[in-house]
Amino acid sequence: MTQPQLTDSFGRVIDYVRISMTDRCNFRCVYCMSEDMQFLPRQQVLSLEEIYILAKAFTELGIRKIRLTGGEPLVRNGALDLMSKIAQLPGLDELVLTTNGALLESQASELKQAGVKRINISIDSLNENRFKKITRTGSLQTVLRGIEKACQQGFDKIKLNAVILKGKNDDEVIDLLNYAIQQKIDISYIEEMPLGSINSHNRSNTHFSSQDVINQIRKSYDLIETLEKTAGPSRYLRIPNIDSTRIGLISPHSHNFCDTCNRIRVTAEGHLLLCLGNEHSVDLKRLIRANPGDEHLVRETITNAIQNKPYSHNFNLENDTQVVRFMNMTGG
Repeated sequence: MTQPQLTDSFGRVIDYVRISMTDRCNFRCVYCMSEDMQFLPRQQVLSLEEIYILAKAFTELGIRKIRLTGGEPLVRNGALDLMSKIAQLPGLDELVLTTNGALLESQASELKQAGVKRINISIDSLNENRFKKITRTGSLQTVLRGIEKACQQGFDKIKLNAVILKGKNDDEVIDLLNYAIQQKIDISYIEEMPLGSINSHNRSNTHFSSQDVINQIRKSYDLIETLEKTAGPSRYLRIPNIDSTRIGLISPHSHNFCDTCNRIRVTAEGHLLLCLGNEHSVDLKRLIRANPGDEHLVRETITNAIQNKPYSHNFNLENDTQVVRFMNMTGG
């Protein structure tokens, strides 16, 4: 039987969905949310059963990779049981998790048993005081212990994600890379995205481009361009004779990756987002609650919505806040 495909109006095959399990988080990262963040009432967030209904519908439509995000997905009660159910869906190649690492020390083994294939861990500094300043509430040592525990479990891949801000942590590009090499895992450097109004810094002043990252790394290492691709937006570089670590670059400002975008997102509220940088969405939560048990309608609605996926997001540095929702609402 031929696997179905979701194809948008530009001919792009959509086979990757990121589902936010919650807007809640045990960190308050400065680029992700405000310090006094008001989280959604629980009844406004997708239930675990509704997340499973959507995951099942997506895989039946040809989605091959599901990434569970947040907020911090591991703070959600029942998260591990849900992951175990999703991992068993026919047609799914990969169940992936994005986490801040704070709960990995206690849950890494269970995540592997649940069927999670790969983990992305957000970490923006290896300096205890700076880490605390960026996350507002996080403990660096707890996260480092969590990374080490995850590395012991035999996941297919573990990758660090670092948002680099000029004047904030740009002097740690090499330190973070050396740590990834030491742990024999990948690392991606991410340009900050203009989501949500923040008061901790002016994004145009802290912009640090992927080329700036490359320039920093080349002071210490030779770099080789590669043609490697994953289902995500990263471009990859390698260091000669270091096979265990790839260097990814996620560049929403300086290297628009929209022409090959194969991704859609579901927010914690159940809105199907067709593009990270656009507000147009479809309320799948309302659809499910108004039509209990009608899985055909869910699939039909998703299929029709894909035709409205825009070609590009067009982020620019002049507009500091281009999308009003915070990243914890969108899903990392």
